[in-house]
Amino acid sequence: MVIDFRSDTVTRPTPGMMEAMMQAKVGDDVFGEDPSINELEELAAGMFGMEAALFCPSGTMTNQVAIKCHTQPGDEVICDESAHVYQYEGGGIAFNSGASVKLLPGDLGRITAGQVLTAINPDDPHRANTSLVCLENTANRGGGSCYDFEEIKKIQTICKEKNLAFHLDGARLWNALVAKKETPQQYGEVFDSISICLSKSLGCPVGSLLLGQKNFIKKSRRVRKVFGGGMRQAGFFAAAGIYALQNNIVRLAEDHEHAKKIAAAISKKDFVQQVLPVETNIIIFELTGKFTAPELVSRLKEKDILGYAIAPNRVRLVVHLDISKEMTERTVHIFAQL
Repeated sequence: MVIDFRSDTVTRPTPGMMEAMMQAKVGDDVFGEDPSINELEELAAGMFGMEAALFCPSGTMTNQVAIKCHTQPGDEVICDESAHVYQYEGGGIAFNSGASVKLLPGDLGRITAGQVLTAINPDDPHRANTSLVCLENTANRGGGSCYDFEEIKKIQTICKEKNLAFHLDGARLWNALVAKKETPQQYGEVFDSISICLSKSLGCPVGSLLLGQKNFIKKSRRVRKVFGGGMRQAGFFAAAGIYALQNNIVRLAEDHEHAKKIAAAISKKDFVQQVLPVETNIIIFELTGKFTAPELVSRLKEKDILGYAIAPNRVRLVVHLDISKEMTERTVHIFAQL
């Protein structure tokens, strides 16, 4: 039995999800005629109290489409230095949008209103035009850390005052909503656009959604086409998304509980210098001299546990739909023996 903690993208559709996919009604989405995609987009937008949504193959695409729509070449985007939009999207902000980035040293991937205010460039032709602020919730490199919603509202106030767009990379927003007992509507009220992923926490095989107002989504649909993201009979994937939104959100609390149990076992080891606070489903821990991260990942693989070395001395484990209680207990047992 292989226990795969490399990412929450490795999940496979459950029998219920597969059945929903097999029963999906489909059409041509580029013509706006796929009923399952239309239903998914309407469902997701309604959950967040936003006017419209756009289904895309990946969260990278939803983020990059949003940035392209919010900026002009030569603009500047403010985000945390560890943000996915900067670190893991292939330099897409520069390539796709011709924009530069101002990186802020946040707390476990979370930036503050004060930092944002200080980072906004003056109206000076020598400086890039600050036009967009991007947050990530939960913050991947921050160990699945969650924003304080009051801080998000403070950042929104600054964006409104300074006429900046406000985008959320909510790839794991579902985890934050469950952990913090928040609602999608709260987020729909403060952000101009939101990217939500279906293939991570919720267990779908493919897909993310970009949420916003009608005119923004109309523009986003054109950009998606330019990026090569126009899909045809993609309703089979949309049916998986509908199933996930209706069945797989509340159960995320189980993943969080499993992650905390594993983190507690890891923290007891003498070769572990630090475990980042575990709020959701991600465990990041820092090693001392006994192992490098690749060495420990290799040792774990010998025990049929797959992890990910995100730095020479840091390992990441991500708990997800396919990690059972029994797998959690086995992982705790194996760490106890290391």
